[in-house]
Amino acid sequence: MSTSDGVAAFRGAGSWLDGDLGDVRPMGAEQSNTSIVFGERLVLKVYRRVGAGPNPELELLRFLTERGFEHVPALAGWYEYNGRLIDATLGLAQEFVAGGVDGWELALTDLGSPSPERFEARARALGAVTGALHTALSSDAHDPGFAPEETSAESLGLLTATVDEEIEQMFLELPATEALAPLAGRGQEVRERLGMLTHAGSAGRVIRHHGDFHLGQAMLAGERWVLLDFEGEPARSLIERRRKRSPLRDVAGMLRSFSYAASASRILHGTPAPQGWEARVRAAYLDGYLETVEQSLLPPGRLPTERLLTVFELEKAVYELRYELDNRPDWVDIPVAGILRLLDSDGEGTP
Repeated sequence: MSTSDGVAAFRGAGSWLDGDLGDVRPMGAEQSNTSIVFGERLVLKVYRRVGAGPNPELELLRFLTERGFEHVPALAGWYEYNGRLIDATLGLAQEFVAGGVDGWELALTDLGSPSPERFEARARALGAVTGALHTALSSDAHDPGFAPEETSAESLGLLTATVDEEIEQMFLELPATEALAPLAGRGQEVRERLGMLTHAGSAGRVIRHHGDFHLGQAMLAGERWVLLDFEGEPARSLIERRRKRSPLRDVAGMLRSFSYAASASRILHGTPAPQGWEARVRAAYLDGYLETVEQSLLPPGRLPTERLLTVFELEKAVYELRYELDNRPDWVDIPVAGILRLLDSDGEGTP
């Protein structure tokens, strides 16, 4: 469709759109997008917030679909607008994954069952899929948009400065409450720990990555983990979301999600996680991840990798603390416990 100001067009990928698309139904309530299911085969996702430039989800799904990566919904097409004032991705169509259960609900279900330990095997498999994802995203050295790049000392210093600034601002604004009392006066300690952890030598490589990775972005369909929603963090600009970062940012997001699941089981269902459940699930996930990820993407050796991972967990926990203070004060003990664990660890993320 063309006007004097620009052109809106739908572009197909493969043969997904051939023939009758079948019955149409809305998928249900979503926070940032509207999704419509066609014939239980396809999902049309309509972006409610549109920014200038290609949406990272389109770029990542197209790259992965073209390379046959089986753990994402295959890209079926997309529609876009190109005009005088803006070029933008408006939405995309992708494979509908039938019968799947998202990882968050699965973790809570397992925690409430007589066999909560069965999630450890699921976590290990999810870790292996995460490693395969990062390996796939780093597999084309000739595509400048996806070729892995070395992490310089300058870029690691920029990471430190950014997180350091966030921590300083957060601790200046902490209210004096009982839940936050364990963190009182420890802002400088957090910043010093961050500074110590980032003097770890090589930080591996940076690549395109998921950007907003947690249990709710993974779905188990049968025995297959499928990874969803590659738009990145909604609060960040498209430029930021398309920037190459360490793949360990995704890993840190998932590890923090395990912590949330353990606490949510108690808060929502009155069922505390068994002693050591989170630690065992974390270890299983990391074992699976390190077995499948391209090793050149990471710092050399498991201890330097876990040291840098702690930096990203700390960054995530500070973000969570700010979010919970603003939105769910009853949940603030989760990021508080995460920050305290990182402070009291030996530098490798373990007590």
